[in-house]
Amino acid sequence: MEALRASSFPSFHPPPISTKLARTISEKPYFHIPSIQQITTTPLSKIHSKKANFKVFTAISPTAAPSSTEEESSSPDQEIDSENNEEKFDWYANWYPVVPMCDLDKRRPHGKKVMGMDIVIWWDRNEDAWKVFDDSCPHRLAPLSEGRIDQWGRLQCVYHGWCFGGAGDCKLIPQAPRDGPPIHTSKKACVAVYPTCVQNGILWFWPNSDPQYKDILSKKKPHYIPELDDPTYTNSMIARDIPYGYEILIENLMDPAHVPYAHYGIMSAGKTPESLKADREGGRPLEINIQKVDINGFTAKQVFGDNYFIPPCLYYGFFSPGGDQTVKKTSSSGTKDVVSPIPPQKRALLIFYCVPVSPGNSRLIFVSPRNFAVWIERIFPRWIFHIGQNLILDSDLYLLHVEERKLMEVGSINWQKSCFVPTKADALVVAFRRWLNKYGGTKVDWGTKFTGLLPPTPHREQLFDRYWSHTVNCSSCSVAHKRLNVLEIALQVFSVFAVGIVAAAKQGVISVAARYALFSAAVLCFVASKWLSHFIYKTFRYHDYDHAFR
Repeated sequence: MEALRASSFPSFHPPPISTKLARTISEKPYFHIPSIQQITTTPLSKIHSKKANFKVFTAISPTAAPSSTEEESSSPDQEIDSENNEEKFDWYANWYPVVPMCDLDKRRPHGKKVMGMDIVIWWDRNEDAWKVFDDSCPHRLAPLSEGRIDQWGRLQCVYHGWCFGGAGDCKLIPQAPRDGPPIHTSKKACVAVYPTCVQNGILWFWPNSDPQYKDILSKKKPHYIPELDDPTYTNSMIARDIPYGYEILIENLMDPAHVPYAHYGIMSAGKTPESLKADREGGRPLEINIQKVDINGFTAKQVFGDNYFIPPCLYYGFFSPGGDQTVKKTSSSGTKDVVSPIPPQKRALLIFYCVPVSPGNSRLIFVSPRNFAVWIERIFPRWIFHIGQNLILDSDLYLLHVEERKLMEVGSINWQKSCFVPTKADALVVAFRRWLNKYGGTKVDWGTKFTGLLPPTPHREQLFDRYWSHTVNCSSCSVAHKRLNVLEIALQVFSVFAVGIVAAAKQGVISVAARYALFSAAVLCFVASKWLSHFIYKTFRYHDYDHAFR
């Protein structure tokens, strides 16, 4: 059960964490499990400055002094006023995770949206590499993601048959005369190509097709987490499109205080001492301290360890199942319960990749590698674990969707004025908003692609949709969905067939016992098919959530 909980967004109370320098894909990973006291940080690569020149910044230092009282109490207005003197975070000078490798099919192109950019991912067998193109044919702007990979390994637009190679160059224009000028060699016939790399089981892309970034991987790499490549850890991933924005998604994942309430009954928040327990759900004071917030993010210190935010997408940390205990401490004010860490023997990470998609939409890639009960994920398919993980995402989905629209009304710069956050339980969320206001321009830089307005709220069934937001894009869930549908039909066919045999058989041809057996089997198969139909619908298509009766 601990392993199942670990794969279903356990409470986020990690002990110290260790990461290594990011490295190129061709290098053999160096697996390293740090001791409890050991903490190393990764120097983050170059980040664009406001003047567009590159400058090297060091990573967040776990030993840096906590932010001062003045900094903690500074308002968003003060932070925005100081922006002219601060380095600005360049949203388009960073690697972005696109999709887990386990969900990619080399036989077809895949369409995605990241940072408001429509991209197509496809496997170039001629270069033996994944490619990311602009999802637009230069001919008539049809989406290349709806195309196919032809018999020569080229990406073909199925609107008029134009074909493209791995460098974005046009290889064929079927409508061009064979003895005419080679118009397919024109630069206007080329497709924009984005730098890509594969790291930690995820495909990444650089959102700038300018040729100067062709070799950007040699200068700057995505943040590397060695445990994701360590065979002694599990690495099952889930990806899902979320109907609320990047800012709200990260805030929610940084908020451990909401777990016992928004996810009551489906997610363990850890045992709360009776002396600290305030209600049925087990809410309690949380001690969270933030180190200095800078352009490279920040570190949050808890009694259980450190959590890291590395912009723009990564939030992660360690936790240890059963890695804390309640002890009695006596002071002049009397005896009280105190939660203290136990040196962990079982270790796991919570890793969240939060991807900006468009205003009001984001994508979550989640993985919780652990070094215990590894056999469970080797026996059960991924879709089994996705059931609980999707339910957790659904349980606070509507709350966050509505919250985002209310924040839009007051403006992101007025977040701290509109929200009352008096306890340390909200320290991570406040730190993220401070970073966003001070370095990120108060929100994701969408350029000129959007007006800034949020899309209208759809009806509830579309808002909680699982099929288009996850099932069709997940290699495990899509296969399970098809197979279970086949099983449902088979049960119904057998039920009708059995009843037909019983009805058509003449008296004496089939014994009374056989008649009863066939009829009973028909009824059981029909009931099983109805239950399976309900299970398929709630698991792979739509599952509403009502907090009132939890």
